[in-house]
Amino acid sequence: MEHLTQSVIEFVRQNQAWMGPITFLLAFGESLAFVSLVLPATVILVAIAGMLGAGGISITSLGWVWFAAGLGGALGYWVSYLIGWYFKDDVDKIWPFSTRPEMLKQGREFFDKWGTLGVFFGHFFGPVRAVVPVVAGTMAMKQIPFQIANISSAFIWAAGVIILPVLGVKFFVS
Repeated sequence: MEHLTQSVIEFVRQNQAWMGPITFLLAFGESLAFVSLVLPATVILVAIAGMLGAGGISITSLGWVWFAAGLGGALGYWVSYLIGWYFKDDVDKIWPFSTRPEMLKQGREFFDKWGTLGVFFGHFFGPVRAVVPVVAGTMAMKQIPFQIANISSAFIWAAGVIILPVLGVKFFVS
């Protein structure tokens, strides 16, 4: 994984025109059920943001990268919801739930306890990030509350992984 992380960071450093699409794909993968378990996207996104801060980024560029991360995060969660909605009772037969049923159980407990707020907070907690939207789909959560929680939290999460590291490097390291 470390080699993948370094390769992506180096690619972005040499091809900054690809920063937006790569940020979108990383955020999408980080928020997509199953993929988020094997992709170290948050680490890569924070590193990319650090490069942005060190390189002197314009507000417009920062806005586009933040937007790409928020959009990717929201779309990844929505696709995860659709996976849960489509597979409903058979989701426990899909990896990783088939080999680690406790993940699904913990996700259901989290969702039962927090409901819509669980969808919102799920973006911020790695252990449930891959599970909560799937569970919301299996439980046929209504689209409007799901999307409000999803989209708002995705853009707040994106601010945390993109804007905060940029500002940290720009003001505290430089």
